[in-house]
Amino acid sequence: METVNEFLLNLNKDMQVLHKDVTETSWMAQTTGDPEWAEKLSKADTEYNLFFSDKEKFEKTQEYLEDPSLTDIEKRQLELLLNNMKENQLPEEILADLAKRSSELNLLFNTYSPEVDGKQYSANEIREILLNSTDFELRKKVWFASKEVGKEVEKDLLELVKKRNEAAKMLGYENHHQMSFALQELDREEVFSIFNDLIAQSDETYRSMKQELDERLAKKFGIQSSDIRPWHYVDPFFQEAPPSETTNLDPFYKGKDLVQLTTDTFGSMGIDISDLYEKSDLYPREKKNPTAFCTDIDRSGDVRVLCNLTESAYWMETNLHEFGHAAYFKYIDSELPFALRGVSHTLTTEAIAMLFGKMGKDPRWLKQFLQVDEQTIDHISPELQQYQQLQMLISARWIITFVFFERELYENPDQDLNSLWWKTVQEIQLVTPPDSTDNPDWAAKIHFTLAPVYYQNYLLGELTAAQLLVHIEKEISPDFFTKEAGELLVNSYFKPGALYTWNEKIQRVTGEKLNPNYFVQVYCK
Repeated sequence: METVNEFLLNLNKDMQVLHKDVTETSWMAQTTGDPEWAEKLSKADTEYNLFFSDKEKFEKTQEYLEDPSLTDIEKRQLELLLNNMKENQLPEEILADLAKRSSELNLLFNTYSPEVDGKQYSANEIREILLNSTDFELRKKVWFASKEVGKEVEKDLLELVKKRNEAAKMLGYENHHQMSFALQELDREEVFSIFNDLIAQSDETYRSMKQELDERLAKKFGIQSSDIRPWHYVDPFFQEAPPSETTNLDPFYKGKDLVQLTTDTFGSMGIDISDLYEKSDLYPREKKNPTAFCTDIDRSGDVRVLCNLTESAYWMETNLHEFGHAAYFKYIDSELPFALRGVSHTLTTEAIAMLFGKMGKDPRWLKQFLQVDEQTIDHISPELQQYQQLQMLISARWIITFVFFERELYENPDQDLNSLWWKTVQEIQLVTPPDSTDNPDWAAKIHFTLAPVYYQNYLLGELTAAQLLVHIEKEISPDFFTKEAGELLVNSYFKPGALYTWNEKIQRVTGEKLNPNYFVQVYCK
């Protein structure tokens, strides 16, 4: 009879081959734009998913998990495997139907072009108008136009939500939302309690800064602050703080080597990432994915970053962000079984990426690495701090709004979701709704289709990043960029890979489980 050790050895071996096939074909698809590679990626993804849908492997994994003599490493591997397999234990036609519905909706989002007065507007053009235009009527028109896709997708999206719920019930869950939290090893009550606690602790600061922002916008548009509506902000969902001339750091990057700055940043902490450049793809060219991401090709050292670097603050922060992911991947213990040579959770790698990405607006980083002079630092620091503070508080409220609404969406998709959306927006983001709340404005956010029950990980990552920062500055070194701080991250956070659950990892590194107090300490001063 096959032992649990033999079972896991075979699974790890097969997973490694399939994983590498997916990541390598994905890399080629993203870097070449060649339809042939996109087709190969689809096949590789299918093979990988079929591996996790195998009923015999699923049942064996369940059986082995009941063995009381398991080692901690064996048990952790089996737990992660089971979570990956559970949602795939559905009839093939149901999995195919869910994938088809989601794909069709994504295509609709990607091809839909809203119109204003007979002219089509891209998402970037709408963003540009909301960012810069003082034409009140145009702002209002493009804001409403940005929501029009919600009407187009609402019916099919609600049908998809119900189909997802039906599939989750077949697997023994109440609905898709409950299943997704469980399989991501997230306790719904714990996460929602953390978010409610964050709202309470940051409320006074958020209300004060939001009022100041509304007063500035009212002055800009020549109206009363009580007349501020969603189209007066710089983002259709009020996800961002408006930048100022002072917080635009692009001029500092002219003639600078962003790659060397990244190397110096991580190197100051004893974290060597220079060997990862050889296979990375860091500069723009035709047919290449125009965004950025990091991928661990084989979990054996082949870590790659895709960027499109130009001499700008945005791409500096993006490069720091992506190489935060890369450092985490690189330093995971290579002696761990393949199943554990990944991250504890998406939120734990997002935390590191966010922690380093934000350094691009940290006066200490600007002084040490970009070598901005002391007088300039003194001049821009107060406004940079205020911008970062407002940005993080606005972002946190937006994420909580999305997450709270999404739970209700899956709990009861037949309720009056349009009114619920604006009630949630008004209560959490403090944004006054338009006169009519009859439209499915919520459905205009692609993440309900593209990345269901995922959004909470962004804020959990930010909370983790703040907790790590405070812990390092208080317990390790007041200067973040030290060898001691790097050793803590490498040995305690990166090296254990997925050996521990996300909250156990945070507790082992900082001494306590995730606590929103630290986010409040950093951003509500």
